[in-house]
Amino acid sequence: LQAAGRAARRIVEEARESIADDLRTRPSAVVFTSGGTEADNLAVKGLYWARRRRLGVGNPVVVASAIEHHAVLDPVEWLIKHESAEAVWVGVDAAGRVDPEEVGAFLAAHADRTALVTVMWANNEVGTIQPVGEIATLCNEYGVPFHTDAVQALGHVRVDLAEIPATAVTISGHKIG
Repeated sequence: LQAAGRAARRIVEEARESIADDLRTRPSAVVFTSGGTEADNLAVKGLYWARRRRLGVGNPVVVASAIEHHAVLDPVEWLIKHESAEAVWVGVDAAGRVDPEEVGAFLAAHADRTALVTVMWANNEVGTIQPVGEIATLCNEYGVPFHTDAVQALGHVRVDLAEIPATAVTISGHKIG
């Protein structure tokens, strides 16, 4: 029985290393969940709680695009209802694109009370690719965690995590096989 357990662990760790290599990140950064929804829930709530402790403010802000998938919208709404979070919904232009300057302006004024910023990488309905590199860089400059739901992006656009200073990126195997 122990041999079977060790063999299973080896397979999981080899998969973790392969995924990390493909995405250009550390194997320890790869966390397996049951799917994209669970991963988004874990990222949004986990980043919120960790940052809230560091900020020491009662109602930290979650900044999210107005067009997020329900896998992100639902945990943000849950944080509003159950944790007294505030939400700032960033609008999009006619092409469904978030303006990084709007995010930067908000962070310039409110980084000290912002728990996280979350913007999907690729929209699942209209296909818009968001400027996640720019937004992640802004968040990094202000010390604010950045999450992106990349479930729809992986397999369609280059996802190189060495180039994106994101705190958390969610992907799902069911989209790529």
